[in-house]
Amino acid sequence: MLAAMLPALALTACSDDKDEPIQNPDTPTPTPTVEAKYVFATTVQGSNGTTNVLLTGESLDEGTITTVGNGLQNDGATQWVFYRDYLYALTYNQGNAGATRSYILNADGEMEARNRTYKINRFSSYGAYDNDIITMSTGAGPEQFADANGYLPMTLLVTYLDVVNQSMRENNTTTGAYSMENFLGNGEYVTLSGAEQSGSKLYCGAVPMGLSQYGSAYEGGRWIKEGNESLVHTSDGGTGAGGYKAGELVGTQYPDECWVAIYDNEDMLNPKLAYTDKISTPCGRFRSQYYQTVWADDKGDIYVFSSSYAKTMSDTRQQTQHPAGVCRIKAGETEFDNSYYCNIEEQTPGGDRSFMRCWPAGGSCFIMVMYDRALTEANPAATELAIFNAETKKLTYVTGLPAGVSSIGKTVYAQNGKVYIPVNVENEYPAIYAIDTTTAVAVKGVTIEATDITGFGCLSPVE
Repeated sequence: MLAAMLPALALTACSDDKDEPIQNPDTPTPTPTVEAKYVFATTVQGSNGTTNVLLTGESLDEGTITTVGNGLQNDGATQWVFYRDYLYALTYNQGNAGATRSYILNADGEMEARNRTYKINRFSSYGAYDNDIITMSTGAGPEQFADANGYLPMTLLVTYLDVVNQSMRENNTTTGAYSMENFLGNGEYVTLSGAEQSGSKLYCGAVPMGLSQYGSAYEGGRWIKEGNESLVHTSDGGTGAGGYKAGELVGTQYPDECWVAIYDNEDMLNPKLAYTDKISTPCGRFRSQYYQTVWADDKGDIYVFSSSYAKTMSDTRQQTQHPAGVCRIKAGETEFDNSYYCNIEEQTPGGDRSFMRCWPAGGSCFIMVMYDRALTEANPAATELAIFNAETKKLTYVTGLPAGVSSIGKTVYAQNGKVYIPVNVENEYPAIYAIDTTTAVAVKGVTIEATDITGFGCLSPVE
């Protein structure tokens, strides 16, 4: 992000405005140096399957780039993450999904695969701190912590990828210090959504998942709220991300609460928990992915967005009453700013729409991927965009997008008062659109002759 989650880390590394230096004809011509380039991760769907190609370009605002005989073919990624001057193709280590590896722009201005690959376990969210890209998920802990039923406590699983040194490490779960059971003091376990660095602190959205088998059985059901006994599953069921086991209570019993875990460093131990009851869970959601909605603006203030996804729960006991909204934690603080709240939902057409995900867009602005109808309606599509100004608390829908938008890209890039995002259109090549954050007007930029733009950003050469 971003990288999808990291759009503001190198906002001015690339620029379409280039001033040519004046050369003295009596002095030797200096050796040309390669400037930073925009990099596009693309897929091309053909009759023989899908091809993944990394392309480079000089501009986001104009032109057309083809994949024919161009770019660096690769194995694709679950998520492309641009961080500093490195591009990581994060890939789940499941079945034949392949390995995670990284890429650089070399001294010749061409994309080059680095020499190390990694096997990364399944992750539901990711972030960064100093030199490390961090992937996170919550899974079963070590067997030595099993209860009398053999149930394992849910545990935070973290992978750290040092982008400079090409090294990898994982957190040590054998001490029990990373247990996510009873994380909020109500017995429920959590997963973390995003990891946003502001100063030396790391801010992560804490997403309550309900009661695991371990939590549900604890002290004979201590953490099951009175009247919620029927929410505990009596048999295994569901498939994929919707799967569950007998004894689990899936989904939080406290849908009108928002928690943010604030860590002093990337070890992710002993967090300070910030709480507010003004908004619901701090994340966007699509299947098993939890999209980061805890972001720092350019001043370091943390804005916490909630899509109120809990509105979609089938049981009224687990549905939030809060509309989609945003609260704030001021830079360096560990508690919510009680003076700040904004109802996002009431500013949408009909006053009932939410968003799938959001990113910083420069200054105190954020770009939001909006649903075209209420979450509680059938098949809402996230095909609209809006700019949210956190200072004025104003949401402005983007104009100038093409007709027939089929999907919005998963990464953004901000520079010079504009935020850029891929837009996919039915029966057309995808293109990057530039959105003025002051006017919320979109203008079509570079077109990529491919099926999809799966990520884009800017890289400077690395030797």
